[in-house]
Amino acid sequence: MTEIPGHLRPFVLSPAELEPERTGSIDLYVPDGDGPFPGVVILHGGPLPPDLRPTPRDWPVYRGYGALLASRGLVASVVDHRLYVLQNADGVVLDYPTAAEDVTAAVDAVRADPRVDADRIVVWFFSGGGLLSADWLREPQAWLRGVALTYPALAPLPGWPVDPRFRPVEAVAEAVPRQVPIVLTRVGLEKPEIAETVAGFLAAAEGAGWPVEIVDVPHGQHSFDVLDHTDESREAVQRMVAQVEKLLG
Repeated sequence: MTEIPGHLRPFVLSPAELEPERTGSIDLYVPDGDGPFPGVVILHGGPLPPDLRPTPRDWPVYRGYGALLASRGLVASVVDHRLYVLQNADGVVLDYPTAAEDVTAAVDAVRADPRVDADRIVVWFFSGGGLLSADWLREPQAWLRGVALTYPALAPLPGWPVDPRFRPVEAVAEAVPRQVPIVLTRVGLEKPEIAETVAGFLAAAEGAGWPVEIVDVPHGQHSFDVLDHTDESREAVQRMVAQVEKLLG
């Protein structure tokens, strides 16, 4: 029997299924009732092969988060951005610049939807997508109510050819117009190279007096929300969603 790949395993919670509205690269999970509703933009990790199928918005984990957030009265958008691993004549390319453009375009599209409260937005980054948060931390708009990070990489990993622009550890150490609140899921069994970036990020944030709320998952591994079907995992996901709700008021 073929083993199910980790990224296609079931979500640790079982919210009521909700079929998203699909437009271009964005899947929108809309609550029942009258809006406008606060919005959460969910951004998958990577870098990923460009031919990987299904794409992240069809993975159980992101469909689960989308349905869960909608059940709490938030519009959730799951974005298939192009954070790809590419090969050219110079070697491997991790296409963070293209992904960053996709993220900006997706956030603009979500805010333009009349069912979304354009002044109450959280952007939520997962895993290797965490590097994309640097832009949003350096230059947060007034409508950005917070940045959420789940088992994130927050500095380029060893051997990753990434532009210095995508270094959240450095972003929180810089003087910025506004310190947007951060919520972060930290797993106790994180991969050492990623755990080091999280520790560096939290140290830099503390040194700058930057507000960070941490949701710890002591026995959780990277991708705990599909790999570790435990009460601890389920409670951590619920706590993280509650923190995102709190940011959105």
